[in-house]
Amino acid sequence: MSTVNLVYFSWVRERIGKGEETLDLPAGVVTIADLLQHLKTLGEEYEAALEHENVIRAAINQEHVDHKEPIAGAREIALFPPMTGG
Repeated sequence: MSTVNLVYFSWVRERIGKGEETLDLPAGVVTIADLLQHLKTLGEEYEAALEHENVIRAAINQEHVDHKEPIAGAREIALFPPMTGG
């Protein structure tokens, strides 16, 4: 089991109801995709926030990554919706 600090932005934060949290992750959670699947099991608010997980962007230690990226050694994982220009 590994512990990771998660940070949520924009409507992901609003739907989950918190800006950040520290979680102990089960051994099977090894990629961002695994993390998203795990988070959806934590309650309705997570399920609503991550319903369209394909549009969720992720960053590990402030570097943008895709959903196949391993999370081993991550100090911080940020989850946020797509950026819009303007």
